[in-house]
Amino acid sequence: MPLISDYMNKDHKHCDAAFVRAEDRAAAGDWTGLERDCGTFLREIERHIGIEEKLLFPVFEEKTGMASGPTETMRMEHEQMRGMFAQMRAAIEAKDAQQYLGTAETLHILLQQHNMKEETMMYPMLDQSLGEDARSLLTQMESLAA
Repeated sequence: MPLISDYMNKDHKHCDAAFVRAEDRAAAGDWTGLERDCGTFLREIERHIGIEEKLLFPVFEEKTGMASGPTETMRMEHEQMRGMFAQMRAAIEAKDAQQYLGTAETLHILLQQHNMKEETMMYPMLDQSLGEDARSLLTQMESLAA
């Protein structure tokens, strides 16, 4: 049986790699590369968050009856991240490496904590609650990734 956790954990690693590439560009003062790589990271992380908020969380809430709880916490953290994404974009526009790197450092800590919660609690709970429905949901997720 396919697992949501396998797909999403792999996607975390993909997003993390894009984040590191952008951070390396900022540290090197490579503004062209930073614009490109940060743009890639932001598109990928927003796609990932979209999968969670539009597909996974609503299905989880429907299956479990838990509309508040883990998904509510994840959504709040996503909002915090979106604020940091805006700060990163502004720092790139201003060519302010210090601001970018400071925001990226804070985001990195939040991402690590957030991903740990998802990987150890949220995704396993999804796998358990979805059962065979995971297959059709994975197909939908893959179509969003294309």
